[in-house]
Amino acid sequence: MVFGLFRKKKQNQPIVDRQYAALTSAARDPFFYTDLGVPDTVMGRFEMLSIVMILFFRRTAKSNVSGQEIAQEIIDAFFQDIDHSIRELGIGDQGVPKRMKKLAGMFYGRLESYALALDAVDRETLAQGLARNIHPETGDAPSMLGLADWMVGAEAALSSLSEEDIARGSAIMPSPTK
Repeated sequence: MVFGLFRKKKQNQPIVDRQYAALTSAARDPFFYTDLGVPDTVMGRFEMLSIVMILFFRRTAKSNVSGQEIAQEIIDAFFQDIDHSIRELGIGDQGVPKRMKKLAGMFYGRLESYALALDAVDRETLAQGLARNIHPETGDAPSMLGLADWMVGAEAALSSLSEEDIARGSAIMPSPTK
């Protein structure tokens, strides 16, 4: 009986892999880094991947059980990917849990902050939050209004996806250039 839980997860693996690849690919779109003010750094890429994941999770929160199961597996893959990246950067085994805790806190803090602005469709507040998070050490951060506009549009596009698209792992983030 317990083994059935593990089997279902393995059955979802191709779906999770396909969806996670699509989400990470969307976060790597060069337009974010060349035109929308996201720095092309390790932390800039973390911020962009977090944004894409937040938008996806907001959509799957409204999904049926299968969409939520896939979303949980994708969040697991996201944090495994972060763990792997931290280790690749040369952080030792003893430092990884501390860094993971900090990055997880950052992710969930952003989820909460961006959710408030997205729920209110408040582009200005969203842009201010993005500037604070993406450019924390810059007093004169570039405008994040373009990125905020993309996020609002992306959320609308994701909300129009069918439950079947979510359950199949076929959610595609809109391009920031369109």
